[in-house]
Amino acid sequence: VIVSGWYKGYVIKNKERKVSKRVFIPEYLTWNEEIITSAEMPLVKEVTTTLREWGSIWKQLYVSSKKERFSQVQRLMWDLMEWRSQLLSGTLPSDEFKELKQKVTSKIDYGNKILELDVVVRDADGNILDPERASVISLFRAHEDATAKITERIKEEQSNVQLDHSGVSARIQSSPTHSLYVFVRNFVCRIGEDSELFMSLYDPIKQTNISENYLVRWGDKGLPKDIEMLNSLKVVFTDLGNKDLGREKIYLICQIVRVGRMDLKDTNHKKCTMGLRRPFGVAVMDISDIIKGKTECLWVTMKALVGDIVQIRKEYPHLVDRSTVVARKLGFPEIIMPGDIRNDIYLTLHSGDFDKYNKTTQKNVEVIMLVCDEEGKVVPNSICLGAGDRPVNEYRSVIYYQIKQPRWMETFKVAIPLEEMPRIHLRFMFRHRSSQESKDKSERNFAMAFVRLMKEDGTVLRDGIHELTVFKGDSKRMEEVSSYLSLPSERSHSDSHKAATLMRSSSSVGGLSVSSRDTLTIATLVCSTKLTQNVGLLGLLKWRTRPEMLKQNLQELKLIDGEEVVKFLQDTLDALFNIMMEHSQTDDYDILVFDALIYIIGLIADRKFQHFNTVLEAYIKQHFSATLAYKKLMSVLKTYLDVSSRGEACEPILRTLKALEYIFKFIVHCRDILLPMMLRELSGALAVVGDGLQDEKRNSVELLNNILEVLSRNDVGDTFQHIQDIVSSLLRTINRTVITMGREHALISRVVACMTAILSQMDDRHYSRYIETFSGTTDLVDFLMETFLLFKDLIGKHVYPSDWVTMIMVQNRVFLQAINTYADTMNHKFLDNNSFEVQLWNNYFHLAVAFITQESLQLQHFSPTKRSKILAKYGDMRRLIGFAIRDMWYKLGKNKICFIPGMVGPILEMTLIPEEELRRATIPIFFDMMQCEHNHSGNFRKFENEIILKLDHEVEGGGGDERYMELLQSILLECAQGRPPLLTEVQHFVTLVTGLLERLLDYRTVMSDDSRNNRMSCTVNLLVSPAHFMENYTEAAYTLLLHSKLLKWSEEQCTLQLDFQTPQSQRQLKESLYDTIISYFDKGKMWEEAITLCKELADQFEMEVFDYELLGQKLNQQAKFYESIMKILRPKPDYFAVGYYGCGFPQFLRNKVFIHRGKEYERREDFQSQLMSQFPSAVRLNITTMPGDDIKNSNMQYIQCFTVQPVLEIPPRLRNKPVPDQIINFYKSNYVQRFQYSRPVRRGKVDPDNEFASMWIERTTFITAYKLPGILRWFETTVSPLENAIETMGQTNEKILTMINQYQCDDALPINPLSMLLNGIVDPAVMGGFAKYEKAFFTEEYMHEHHEDRDKLMRLKDLIAWQIPLLGRGISLHGKRVTDDLRPFHERMEECFKQLKKKVEKEYGVRELPDTDERRSTRPRSMLRSVRQSICSLAGSECGTPTKTHPER
Repeated sequence: VIVSGWYKGYVIKNKERKVSKRVFIPEYLTWNEEIITSAEMPLVKEVTTTLREWGSIWKQLYVSSKKERFSQVQRLMWDLMEWRSQLLSGTLPSDEFKELKQKVTSKIDYGNKILELDVVVRDADGNILDPERASVISLFRAHEDATAKITERIKEEQSNVQLDHSGVSARIQSSPTHSLYVFVRNFVCRIGEDSELFMSLYDPIKQTNISENYLVRWGDKGLPKDIEMLNSLKVVFTDLGNKDLGREKIYLICQIVRVGRMDLKDTNHKKCTMGLRRPFGVAVMDISDIIKGKTECLWVTMKALVGDIVQIRKEYPHLVDRSTVVARKLGFPEIIMPGDIRNDIYLTLHSGDFDKYNKTTQKNVEVIMLVCDEEGKVVPNSICLGAGDRPVNEYRSVIYYQIKQPRWMETFKVAIPLEEMPRIHLRFMFRHRSSQESKDKSERNFAMAFVRLMKEDGTVLRDGIHELTVFKGDSKRMEEVSSYLSLPSERSHSDSHKAATLMRSSSSVGGLSVSSRDTLTIATLVCSTKLTQNVGLLGLLKWRTRPEMLKQNLQELKLIDGEEVVKFLQDTLDALFNIMMEHSQTDDYDILVFDALIYIIGLIADRKFQHFNTVLEAYIKQHFSATLAYKKLMSVLKTYLDVSSRGEACEPILRTLKALEYIFKFIVHCRDILLPMMLRELSGALAVVGDGLQDEKRNSVELLNNILEVLSRNDVGDTFQHIQDIVSSLLRTINRTVITMGREHALISRVVACMTAILSQMDDRHYSRYIETFSGTTDLVDFLMETFLLFKDLIGKHVYPSDWVTMIMVQNRVFLQAINTYADTMNHKFLDNNSFEVQLWNNYFHLAVAFITQESLQLQHFSPTKRSKILAKYGDMRRLIGFAIRDMWYKLGKNKICFIPGMVGPILEMTLIPEEELRRATIPIFFDMMQCEHNHSGNFRKFENEIILKLDHEVEGGGGDERYMELLQSILLECAQGRPPLLTEVQHFVTLVTGLLERLLDYRTVMSDDSRNNRMSCTVNLLVSPAHFMENYTEAAYTLLLHSKLLKWSEEQCTLQLDFQTPQSQRQLKESLYDTIISYFDKGKMWEEAITLCKELADQFEMEVFDYELLGQKLNQQAKFYESIMKILRPKPDYFAVGYYGCGFPQFLRNKVFIHRGKEYERREDFQSQLMSQFPSAVRLNITTMPGDDIKNSNMQYIQCFTVQPVLEIPPRLRNKPVPDQIINFYKSNYVQRFQYSRPVRRGKVDPDNEFASMWIERTTFITAYKLPGILRWFETTVSPLENAIETMGQTNEKILTMINQYQCDDALPINPLSMLLNGIVDPAVMGGFAKYEKAFFTEEYMHEHHEDRDKLMRLKDLIAWQIPLLGRGISLHGKRVTDDLRPFHERMEECFKQLKKKVEKEYGVRELPDTDERRSTRPRSMLRSVRQSICSLAGSECGTPTKTHPER
């Protein structure tokens, strides 16, 4: 488990003592005045940091439901945690540690890439490259290498390469040589005789062996012949390259040869010929993708190792020791290592064809090969049958029983001292072997063949197939060299043709005759660093023997295969320098030697031969120190350059210069001669780098980069003048090249890296001298302006990938130094009024602001890990350039007015950077601008207009915050205190800007908010006012309605603003929008709004376009909406008051109350849960009163939520009219602007027997700024107990009236709700609900204390009286609808009502409802609506329709 912020370490001061490690919170801290550092190794720290960074991203992936990437990152993190544990264990062998390190770094780099994090550049050992110690060019190349490796790694992933192989794959890419370790565990096979196991690597596609054989001699008892080798049969197949590992298939094959009888069935051992090598079997294993495998009878353990034999012995000592056999590759490795001296000749006994002659059956041919000198003596111990076996004097082939054309394919090695090679030949003897020992003893050699290893011209036998001439004759004569050595050993094509026609004839030569019917085919492969098969190279190496061929051999050197030349690199260089030194008095060979050197140096640039760099470098250091050598070569180079400058054809000069980098690197006194020559050529080449041939362009840039890299080293002496020469010759050329090159050019990043490298190696003296080289002011101004424009362009659009952060930051650091240096030049040369350059200064300010605001420096956007890394290595460059901008501004003096208002926007952009010190340093520039413009014009309107214009754009782009608003306000007002004439105007300006900024910040905050309601609220708040619509359809309708109002009922063509297929007139578009809006209002049950639009459309169809068909459709639709209003029940949504208290909320919500409209049937609890989910850190307030200042001013978030009641506002057209309830009910929940919340409070003396006497109602009224919720005004009112009683009584009457209307209009309604309502009122325990009112208010005591309530008491009595006829009508209606089973219930209710009626009419008078029966004949409309005002309006409540006696307000 990785706990953020905790570290384990030790005290450096006490490191010598045995002090237990401690645990600390920060990575670096001071404790008892001692520095505490992490005790973890750098790689473990990197893994820890990486896991923390990935961990936060991993959580974000989960939240955003990116399941596949989430799982992928999880696997990567598990791998890293596992490997981190292994690293911390400290128990890994060096090879496993190195391999694990490679896997870890590869995994980190891969993970960073897929998570779009920054590329980590590393050195060859996998350590993070320190930009402080690496040159710009080496950094650039490291980025290229890292990107290439990661790209290859991703390709592997896409090709379904297993993750477990990632480390191996990465090491394969980074290492040129590889080995395969094989441990033979056992060999189980019932042979009963000795056997030989030949193991080798084999390519089944090309059908060729890859390696030499590893030979294990196995005894007949099932154990190795050498018992000491038991459990120690180990071999390493070396020299494998990436091409070998890239083969489609690689097999490990084991050929098994039995050594004993001709036929295993022969049981009489005494009579049988023994010691015969007979084929027995073969085992094959596909090892292309596996490391460990198992076959039926051969057990081996395999492990792929990285490196050559020297490297693997060092890194894998537990596997590869001195006893481990080394089996080399058949051929040279891809990378030939210096000092790898080899002189091996591999011979493969391929096949033969032997006639049976006078025998009845085919011969059992055995081939015996001997290595002999020119006297016929056998060279002892010169044949090696396989790695791991002792050398032998002779080779005996496998015997194939009675086969005419045996195919042996046996490969073995001939190893002979180099000096003996010209005298050596190979002799092949052929013998028939009998299975019976008695017969076998009488057999003699029946033929022979031979071949020389060296040709007469001194070259070695060529590689490939050789068909040898077979000679017959006396067996003794066959062993005499005098009888055959002078004969041709190989059959020519013509000899083969003759042999086909000679039949059985033979020719006798020297006692031996050529057998035309017998053939032997062998194959040879020479792996020698001392023997060559090339005549020209041999002639050059031995040039003294034939000096007349010297010119030809020098000219033909470039035609020789590079591998052949590199094998003899030391000898070839010796020969070339000897030729030059021994012809010191003439220049006959100078050019030829020079060209040969250029060719050889060019070869070494090839990756295949890169390890010979050290050989070449050492040789150049030693030999070029001779004055004669470098003077001769410099003379030739000068000749070439002169020819090139005249435009004449010559050796490509850039290739020549590139090759001479080696001389430039190592011979200090050559640089003074070489560098001017190189710069002269490069100046011309780089000027056209955007247009020339691709290879030449790349060579030019690479040459300069290599020169700069050499000069950046610490061990190359004084380089000041060399850098100065490069700056003077090439800096402006390269600048202009970058300017003219397209940003998509393949070489743009290399050229920019080159320019950055030059700037990074310049110090103040270089800059000073370079500035002085300009002939006049105009030229210098041009240079500075084009440099500023170039820098600004490169900063705005980096030529490097965005994840090359190290390269980008190094470039920024170099640019910053250059900008500051050029700024000093401007101060000295272009600040005075006479020499002031407005455009130059303008370019400087825009560049500096572009630099400070570039994305790569905005630390606030980075993860904590990345931010801390950048600060530790580079610091905050924004502060440095910001303070420089401030200083440059104040130096302008009277010239400041030239940059107002032009620089207002850039300076604003800079001040918005969230860095406290930077803001405090730069915001005063605004006051300086105001003051400057005021002094010049008497006001600062230009400044004010510009900053307001720019502020909107900058804040929308992410700039600014509340702290900025506070600083802007305080700093400007503080500055204005010292200038009383400006104070009032500045105060007005600050008020204006802070107000705008506050709203812009609110708007920006919610545009990223998940709450759609918040976004709408704040947007409308910013533009007009807050407004919330009903549901999605209704909101969509209102939104489209705003758009439609911009259109006219005309035939003018309109611009396509929505996704319509064809151009339309404004009328067509408006009509189409209206249809969409009407459908949305219909779905949102807002039929009143839909009818309004239908009427407008109907008017157009009838009066303007006269389309009666559409008019009819629209009227039908309108009628449908009217019907829906009357018949379809629309549920009333609840309204909720929501208060957002505390400074933790954004400005537009803070300490404000909003009215929210709930969804249909949405409960307050559900609404509140959804609301709290938007603000997970908020605290819910359980009070309904206004919270105190302690809550409002706290830094937390508090949410208050409670239900409020909308107050009906009847439209003027419906007032004082008999309107059906279905119409009125709509306005109870829609088009409302006033909302009330009531809560009971106790005042005065509390009567325990009658709570109504002291129950007051505190009523809070919310009035929205516009209809439906918005920003609110909060009013508190109180309702007295009497008023509460009047209101309650009126609401009860209203409820009875409404239900009577519903039951009169709809016979299908169930009777239960009506039963419950009526019974609840007439029940004796309730007595109409007014018994408590009588005791509380209708007393002499109350009348005496509350004279002012006389009218209210009359209203309450009247409402009680009106309740009786309402109840009567309801009970009558109930009697008609009641079922038989409820008849007893109804009768009891009638009895209770009679008692209640008698009491009320006696106390408060009789009220009567009009008879309505005859008025129900036309429409199903309730007649009770006409007396609504008499029944309900007396309550003084706004829930009813006012009577005519109450005028409209």
